[in-house]
Amino acid sequence: MTERGSNGIGAGKALAGVSAAVLGTAVAGNMLTRGKPKTMRWYRRLDKPGFMPPRAVFPMVWTALYALMAASAWRVARQPSSPERNRALGLWLVQLALNAAWTPLFFGARRPGAALVDIGLLLPAIGMYTAASARVDKPAAWMMAPYLAWVGFASALNAEIVRRNS
Repeated sequence: MTERGSNGIGAGKALAGVSAAVLGTAVAGNMLTRGKPKTMRWYRRLDKPGFMPPRAVFPMVWTALYALMAASAWRVARQPSSPERNRALGLWLVQLALNAAWTPLFFGARRPGAALVDIGLLLPAIGMYTAASARVDKPAAWMMAPYLAWVGFASALNAEIVRRNS
């Protein structure tokens, strides 16, 4: 499992790295909502739009999106080292950091407006990573399409929650 392209990151190292980063983001977000009755009470009391999906949808969607996100980065990391590959991986880390910041802002700090600013930066960061990864590995870019669409939808939800609760 250590086979790699010319100066590409070994398959095992790449898989371990992107998996750890994505898993860390998911677990940290989950820790801010699970078993937090005050936070969940606050969230239930927010005036939410009619197009809000049922609560059970979110873990299913995010599990699939995190898997696709990790697979995309893994494919890019396995490509031969180049400025394009390195730029794509840097952008992947930027979008992951912005993704990781959203839950602490929205749920931890209970600041939907600040979370809206974050997601407003996240959406173009995902687009930039997707475009950069397409130059390195087209399937990796296509793997990001569902994530890009979901974050667009989540942006609309976040904006509507801010509007309704301001």
